[in-house]
Amino acid sequence: MALISIQEATLKFSGPLIFDQLDLQLEPGERVALLGRNGAGKTTLMKVMAGQLELDEGRIIFQKGIQVTHLPQEVPVDVEGSVFDIVLSGLGERANLLSKYHQLTHRLHTEHTSELLKQLDELQGELDHTNSWDVNSQVEDVIERMKLDGEMDFKSLSGGQKRRVFLARALVLKPEVLLLDEPTNHLDIDSINWLEGFLSNYPGTIFFVTHDRMFMTHLATRIVELDRGKIYSWACDYNTFLERKQAALDIEESSWNHFDKKLAEEEVWIRQGIKARRCRNEGRVKALERLREIKKTQRKQEGKVRMLAQKSVISGHRVIKVSELDFSYADKCLIRDFSTQIMRQDKIGVIGPNGSGKTTLLRILLGKLSPQAGKVSLGTNLEIAYYDQLREQLDEEKTVAENINGESEFIIINGKPKHILGYLHDFLFAPDRSRTKVKVLSGGERNRLFLAKLFSKPSNVLVMDEPTNDLDIETLELLEELLLEYPGTLLLVSHDRAFLNNVVTSTIVLEGDGIINEYPGGYDDWLSQRQLISKPEPPKNKAKVDHVKIKKPIIQRKLTYKEQQELDNFPLKIEELEEEQKNLYSLFADISFYQRDPAEISQAKDRSASLSEQLQKAYERWDYLAELAE
Repeated sequence: MALISIQEATLKFSGPLIFDQLDLQLEPGERVALLGRNGAGKTTLMKVMAGQLELDEGRIIFQKGIQVTHLPQEVPVDVEGSVFDIVLSGLGERANLLSKYHQLTHRLHTEHTSELLKQLDELQGELDHTNSWDVNSQVEDVIERMKLDGEMDFKSLSGGQKRRVFLARALVLKPEVLLLDEPTNHLDIDSINWLEGFLSNYPGTIFFVTHDRMFMTHLATRIVELDRGKIYSWACDYNTFLERKQAALDIEESSWNHFDKKLAEEEVWIRQGIKARRCRNEGRVKALERLREIKKTQRKQEGKVRMLAQKSVISGHRVIKVSELDFSYADKCLIRDFSTQIMRQDKIGVIGPNGSGKTTLLRILLGKLSPQAGKVSLGTNLEIAYYDQLREQLDEEKTVAENINGESEFIIINGKPKHILGYLHDFLFAPDRSRTKVKVLSGGERNRLFLAKLFSKPSNVLVMDEPTNDLDIETLELLEELLLEYPGTLLLVSHDRAFLNNVVTSTIVLEGDGIINEYPGGYDDWLSQRQLISKPEPPKNKAKVDHVKIKKPIIQRKLTYKEQQELDNFPLKIEELEEEQKNLYSLFADISFYQRDPAEISQAKDRSASLSEQLQKAYERWDYLAELAE
């Protein structure tokens, strides 16, 4: 028998139906992932199942006696108390019984009455019946597992820590049904891995919304999708779901195309002359009326986000150079003796536990925060776009459109004017939503708006701090594609393991106690390498040191006027050389090229080799002049 059964559910706020005769059943022991576009109604469905929202029509049936716990997507702002008390409150009546028992026991020292003893005896029976004696140990156990301090004041915690407290509150009851809305949001990778393991062994039923594809792949036994008011169930893994879903969409599109063609033919027929109207078939007229009604109720799939990075000037070959950085906050060392170079077109992931200093490191690398020791040198011609974790660059009181372009109706995209409403439509904001104030937007809408703002300006260095939170999976995959094609340099902080695997070419990992290491590849590559990393031993034979090539230090002086001109002209010069090289590579990829005159082929290959050599020398000269200019 189903633990929860939703039957013929209908719900509407404004616009199309959120639920349109929706049906869903949850069976014992299932781990069901709920997918859907931002705004499809996933959080609304969670609230209905948690008993926080009523349906307009239909019904929801709970198996008698089952306990359901809901972890909301957003942490409530009015919560007060210690971590222990908030987690304890998740036990509901059991916690209240024990608290009342302790109060009565305390009163017993001053009021030794038969009535008080009777109340204590009754409470003791209830505590025995509900197994409530060990609630304190249950709370302490889950607090320890979530790496929390039970004595900490909730208000003093970071956003990620508050999220973990509410997750602990949801888990402590060990309910038959767990409703988890984006449970991995703001968790670090270690916490996500722990949560995966915990939920994989959880004996109850789990119904969860997530944008974390690896989390879903490891955990889900069934995938259900909320699409245009209906629920579709897929008993398969995520990759198989993608294949079957695309096949279903292809069939649907073909079906609607056939329908539209049929409707168009019938509309032509009904509009023919008097002769046709005299002899027309009344059954055919009624059939046309039915087709028109179907057309009115037709809900086609919402369009895709269309993201495009704007073209920018080419940056210097060396983007950022840091030497022997140190930074501590209070008594905690975040960065210790860290040195690195970030070169043009590098795509670097930044990984580390919450509170390890990832955002601090980004701010130091960008020159927004001064290190306590060491040096940061930024390259030349940098146009930096910064996607901050808290979305602080959005003005809550301004509209969506005003946040992008102020009062202006047109925005310049890659040198051409485009109406702001058309630009925002590319990010799935309808005209009326574009005129809405930011403060009423959902988390997913805020994230899409922030992406629209980020890509409205040219950049050659893109810095993104947790860009994946609240994005639906389809938009997340489109963002991946854009970042893979991005011609500039990328610095990416993320706890999304699949996103890191798919996008970055190397990782900077904050290992703790100020230690920072670099690894080639993404998340999985880091996992396979980190056990093999060990500090190299100093050379035992000092005589061997002469074989080490020592780079001659650059003597600092001011650039001459001619050198400054040369430095200023390098971006254009290198861009022209790279464009010529790119055209030659395209030529070499065309099989018909090799049918040309051998002398022409040889000349093109020689030119390609010459260009490679010129570019190498240009990069070296540019670096030399840029370092002199610091």
